[in-house]
This record gives sequence, C-alpha cells and structure tokens, in this order.
Amino acid sequence: MKNIIILGIALVVGFVGTAQKSVELFSVPLSKPGNTGKLIIEQISGSITVSGYDGKEIIVKASFGNNKGHYKDEDTRDGLKRIKSTPLKIQAEEKDNVVQIVNERFNAVTNIEVKVPYNFSLKLGTINEGNIQVDNVNGDLEISNVNGEITMNDVGGSASADTVNGDVKVTFKSISNNANMAFSSLNGDLDITFPNSLKANVKAKSDMGDIFTDFDMVVADQKPQVETDNSSNTYKVKIEQWVQGKINGGGPEMIFKTFNGDILIRSK
Repeated sequence: MKNIIILGIALVVGFVGTAQKSVELFSVPLSKPGNTGKLIIEQISGSITVSGYDGKEIIVKASFGNNKGHYKDEDTRDGLKRIKSTPLKIQAEEKDNVVQIVNERFNAVTNIEVKVPYNFSLKLGTINEGNIQVDNVNGDLEISNVNGEITMNDVGGSASADTVNGDVKVTFKSISNNANMAFSSLNGDLDITFPNSLKANVKAKSDMGDIFTDFDMVVADQKPQVETDNSSNTYKVKIEQWVQGKINGGGPEMIFKTFNGDILIRSK
C-alpha cells in the first residue's frame, strides 16, 4: 500500500501586508499502523524537530522563515503591495511504513516539525540555517547536520550523529543490545549520556579538546603502531591520539570524534 500526499499548490495561502509566518498541518496514514516504521527527511535549509507520541500516523507541521529578506512588508512595485504567499512545497510519500518527506523549495528556509509513533526509526539531514532535535523516539536514529546542532532527548535504540559546525547532545533512556554507534563533529562538543548499564568498547579522539567521563572506564595503553612498506623499504612508527577503553567489561563499539571541542561521556 502506498500513500502519497503532495502539498504544493494546496499550501499556497495568499496574504497582504503581514509578516506572520504561514504554518500548515497535515497527517500521513501508515499502511501498517501499530508497527515500527521509518521517517526520512533530508533538506537544504531549515530546522527539523521530531517527537514521539502515542499515535498511529505521522503528523507534520511546516513553517517558513524570512529567507534572506525576501518576504518583507515593504516590498512594493509601482506603489502596489505584493500579495505574498507561503513558499512551502512539500511532498510526503508512504510505503510499507516508510515515510519520506521531501521539501522541494531549496531556496527557502523551511522548519519541519513531525510527530511519529514512539517506536520509529529516523534518517534526518539538513545543511544550513537549522538545528535537528529528536525527543522521545525509539529506533535506529541516523542524524546528520552541517551548520547546526543535533540534540536528542530521552531516545532509545541506537544512534549515529554527525555535524560539522555544532554540538551533539544525546540522552539515551535505553540502548539496543550489540548496536555500534558513532558521534562526530568538527567544531563542537559531544555530550552523550548513556544508561549506567552500558557495555561498550570506546574509541574517542579530540584534537583540540579533552575527554571526560564518569564511567569507570578501563583505558588501554597507547602503544606505538608500526607500519612497513616492503615496496619502498619504509618503516614508520606512530602514536595515534585515539583513546581506547572498555566500559563494564566491553561491548559494541562506540566512536566519538571531534576536532575542536570536548567529549563528555556521561552515566545516567
């Protein structure tokens, strides 16, 4: 079963002489209500907020921002006021409980807010002028940003989160067994809170910052690594900056990497 909802012309709401942002609300039914599913959103500009709720459909709210001064009240021509309309043009497609939301207006800042059932996997990405926030969702969470922060509160399952310019802050209420995870930023802190029952093999690196934890982590000795190349008769010895250790005896691999920021691994 496949449900397609296209919101383009339907979202064009004319208005004159107001700076108020236009907000539209719509829902996407699931072909297998009550089962787990996946939400996919990847856009160019704007924030993405996803929260879990006790429901069986996807509820979407979208609003636009004043993008680079384009929607100002004083916009006139020959003494006439411009009749403004929302730049929202969003397509939502559902198949087998996989919902993909596509923002077709690449030149407009669009802030998308979505409610999903609690047990739902996510693949979210944005590039400019927005942060990503996830609240109270349990599933496989794949989150990517470029110029913004990533925040996840009271999530469960497994996660990978990466951004270039921004902090990554995650609080887990539960984690999947044997799930590898990775968290990275170029310019930002990594602040990750796990249940105190976490079992993990930790691999962490910060070039310009420090690493902190309140877990009783057994840190491995940093031994020199030897590399040889017989074809060029070279012998290389190096010591990596990676800190490696085990929490509660070890388990799945947890990778933390930032260039300009601190790494905080917390016990809940």
